[in-house]
Amino acid sequence: MTHLPAPVLTANALPHALPECPNARVVLFAMRRMGANGLSDARAAHGFFTSFGEAFRRPLLLMRALMADLAGTATVPIAIAPCCCARMTASEQVLLAILARIETRTASARLLMQDLLGQRHVDGVLASAAALAAAFADEGRPVSV
Repeated sequence: MTHLPAPVLTANALPHALPECPNARVVLFAMRRMGANGLSDARAAHGFFTSFGEAFRRPLLLMRALMADLAGTATVPIAIAPCCCARMTASEQVLLAILARIETRTASARLLMQDLLGQRHVDGVLASAAALAAAFADEGRPVSV
């Protein structure tokens, strides 16, 4: 008799509802697309073009830089759900929370980033997150959760 593992409940794997903020949804979509298909994913780029119009280049470039920094710095896995999921992983929710509070509550964002990446030295990644959040805010589309 073999023992099968208990089924993973969606509530455990995807504990958070999607954000109501449309700007956070753009970030989440791009994060999922780039995480699955690479930094030059055309659908992620199209999502930025659709959201920002002609001003899409700066936020797209900074999103790519943040994803590259996250991948290069993380010492623990960062769980990213497929694009079709109607809920978020804990890692996705933490990253959106970091982007939402990086300008106003930097110390809190730093602690969240340290937990997300599994290490103490997160200044470079935090700078990338701050630049992305500023790019969204500069276009009148601040990220909130």
